[in-house]
Amino acid sequence: AAPGLWYEKAAAGDRRLGKVVTIAKSKKFRDNHGKVLLEGHRLIKDALEAGAVPQTLFFSTVGHLKLLPEAEIRRASLVKVKFEDIKTWSDLVTPQGLLGIFSKPDPARMSYPAAQLANSLPLLLICDNIRDPGNLGTILRSAAGAGCEKVLLTKGCVDPWEPKVLRAGMGAHFRVPIFANLDWESVATNLPAGIQVCVADNNDPDAAAGSTPVPRGAGRAGSAAVKSSPKAAPKHEDEEGAAIPELAAQHYYEDWARAPVAVVIGGETQGLSPAALGLAASTGGRRLLIPVVPGVDSLNSAIAAGIVLFEGKRQLLWRHKQEDGRQELP
Repeated sequence: AAPGLWYEKAAAGDRRLGKVVTIAKSKKFRDNHGKVLLEGHRLIKDALEAGAVPQTLFFSTVGHLKLLPEAEIRRASLVKVKFEDIKTWSDLVTPQGLLGIFSKPDPARMSYPAAQLANSLPLLLICDNIRDPGNLGTILRSAAGAGCEKVLLTKGCVDPWEPKVLRAGMGAHFRVPIFANLDWESVATNLPAGIQVCVADNNDPDAAAGSTPVPRGAGRAGSAAVKSSPKAAPKHEDEEGAAIPELAAQHYYEDWARAPVAVVIGGETQGLSPAALGLAASTGGRRLLIPVVPGVDSLNSAIAAGIVLFEGKRQLLWRHKQEDGRQELP
């Protein structure tokens, strides 16, 4: 064994590993007990380095432990189990023989990687009704890649600690602060002062002449279409009778990213909620259109997020460069 690391061997019929499944599959359990399940070296190493607290690590060979920072794993109970048992409970196509139960990470207490902090931009992401775990994980990965300052998830989103979200996130959970399960009031309090909130939309107004784009974010079956003439009142009513704020629309590659800025991505079926549009309208934000060829269904929400976030990053860096250039002039 690694010097000085004590571990126990699970006896036949040990039921602790079965509990792991309960934690992994049940949001209720994760919420009530404040525990999450992480699987595989990369994710567990990222979690330990970011200061997440391990409770129990299940491993099939001692070699697995040697790949992890020793000081951190000393704090956990280490339990050696048969690889077959891990395989039974594993969510991975090719199980690695390493599973860990961690205290649910608190973004306020995490230490994010230095490279991530050094490249962080005044760019925030708000996810509104993202229900698909693969999409949310992919979006979180894009947010970390673009250097987002933080990610806010509304109550309508899938739990970010769902195993499929963790898998698709590829460690993003430990690179960017994620605040989950927020109502719109909390979303607003988590935003910096003076921020402009823009919403991503896949509906090009040119594709439907004379009509305002459907407020549906990066989704398919969005809210009711809203027809308007340029002189129309600033608010319309959707099918439920709730007022939908009008937002100025522009293409995503035109100038919109003024620091600080937040981008709202709507879910696959629900799309953007009226609350998202209201928040954007109250900050003087815009509807960012991603033009697609007529007849092609709107983009997947994760793809839309990637396009808009990296364009926001480009604009913020360009603006920063312009300001630096001005300062250098005599």
